Amino acid sequence: MTEMVRAEVITIGDEILFGQITDTNTQWISTELTNLGIRTVRKTSVGDGAPAILEALQEAHNRADLIIITGGLGPTKDDITKKTLCTYFGVGMVRNEVALELVTSFFVKRGREMTDLNRTQADLPANAEYIQNDWGTAPGMWFEHQVGNNGRSVVYVSLPGVPFEMKSLMKNRILPKLQERFETPIIKHKMIRTVGIGESFLAERIEAWEDALPPHIRLAYLPHFGQVRLRLTATGSATDTARLDRELAEQVDKVMPLIGEYVFGFDTDELETVVGRLLVERGLMFGTAESCTGGYIAAQITKTPGSSAYFQGSIVSYANAVKVGQLGVDPATLAEHGAVSEQTVRQMAEGARRALGADITLATSGIAGPDGGTPDKPVGTIWIACATPDRTVTRLLRLGQYRDQNIQLTTAYGLNMVREQLLASSTYTS
Repeated sequence: MTEMVRAEVITIGDEILFGQITDTNTQWISTELTNLGIRTVRKTSVGDGAPAILEALQEAHNRADLIIITGGLGPTKDDITKKTLCTYFGVGMVRNEVALELVTSFFVKRGREMTDLNRTQADLPANAEYIQNDWGTAPGMWFEHQVGNNGRSVVYVSLPGVPFEMKSLMKNRILPKLQERFETPIIKHKMIRTVGIGESFLAERIEAWEDALPPHIRLAYLPHFGQVRLRLTATGSATDTARLDRELAEQVDKVMPLIGEYVFGFDTDELETVVGRLLVERGLMFGTAESCTGGYIAAQITKTPGSSAYFQGSIVSYANAVKVGQLGVDPATLAEHGAVSEQTVRQMAEGARRALGADITLATSGIAGPDGGTPDKPVGTIWIACATPDRTVTRLLRLGQYRDQNIQLTTAYGLNMVREQLLASSTYTS
């Protein structure tokens, strides 16, 4: 089998370490490298200081064949990546005339004056191969450098930290060069997406199947707010693509009898898109009546393009007056049982069907937290209900103390309830 190429991603910037911005670059880069058959073995974030950058580079070249660096390529004094790379490689800085021409053109096209500081964007380490940036003035750079005395050569790629500039350089320039430079194995993934079963319970169900997986197929558990993704990863040579696809499909067939009741989709499927497909197939319109989720379920549904084909609308009935006035909840029910009760959430779901003219609706009412709980209804007590043309089903959730987590878990469990009801009967008609 072709030897695995190991990569390390180093992000540079105090703003990342201070938590002022979220580093999305490393996730995106790692995904693209995986698709190329290159395995990311470590991700490192360092601040805008030369000693920290040099230390990260020294450590990285001992374990990686490819090092990708993002950030620190601007024209200001705090952008020190190029100077630090000069120190690391033991070279000076030279002005690249092609880069200078492109930087000049960048400013001329925008009718802006170019300063001496901007011209320094064309100054590169002497051993750098210039990689053109189509969207900005910060250069991309490619280096090949021998490490140690064994003749091992490491590829270094330095990219701007601005995500859309980095992605453009990677897609159009770097990934094609990496394909030419490295002979990589094939890495194939198959994702099985489950909901409604915890990670440990899932592991118990499939233990024997997991133990019987062949050595070149690995399993990972990826839990996320009421869902667990099972990721199967198969590796092989470039000629093994069809065989790996077939083997992954065979493993899915073997495990489905064990967990099929919890599987809602595969690969890139999301719960809300699966629900949307089922609604379209059955010609039904969906709506929500949300209290504790505050419209979050509707937001998840409508982020899918084309959701207007099956989503009628939402009533965010946070106040009891809205539950009564818009959804027709009986004031006596609220007085006797409270807003967080099976009786109330049932009437919310049924009232939403009438108010929205929807075929199937989902209602939520609960105490999301962090306060508002009582001894008999502590924080995390949440009722959900799904009303269909022929029945209304309810469920009590007993969640935790964290508001955001409770909202996301309620959304996952609620949408899964809708999915289950849609699958339970194929006779629904609008």
